[in-house]
Amino acid sequence: MLTLILGGARSGKSALAERLAIDSGQEVVYIATAQALDDEMSERIAHHRARRPAEWISIEQPLALGATLREHARDHRLLLVDCLTLWLSNLLGTGDTQRFVTERDALLDALVAVPGDVVFVSNEVGLGITPLGELTRRFVDEAGRLHQALAQRCDRVVFVAAGLPLTLKGPSP
Repeated sequence: MLTLILGGARSGKSALAERLAIDSGQEVVYIATAQALDDEMSERIAHHRARRPAEWISIEQPLALGATLREHARDHRLLLVDCLTLWLSNLLGTGDTQRFVTERDALLDALVAVPGDVVFVSNEVGLGITPLGELTRRFVDEAGRLHQALAQRCDRVVFVAAGLPLTLKGPSP
């Protein structure tokens, strides 16, 4: 099953994804997209690492997400990707438009063929006003497009606010 979990910052989306992974009873591969580029992000990453069960396999992949899904997906295995908006930031931050298109398409194409379960976590950033600045507007636009494309391909889509899941598509978690 492909699951997309959306929500704002500190909404409880990662906690829900982790609970789904634990409750699945499957082997879990946690794919982290964050990069520790400053002290504050290093602390966030450390907090997430400390929360994960020791038996989970952890992979840090800031850019080549589609290839990573293809490499690690298996029957009876759950891949937990946290988070797509950091991945999107990483790609846009390269300044390489072709790399962005290639990696986005590789991710979407991988979803057709990956065995097992995949849970994606992402920030819903389209609920506010149109941001100032070209890069910020592009980020919001690309996040919205990515979420729409994923929502079409996923079996389940859940929006989380204040730790409460609202199922938008598919079975409730």
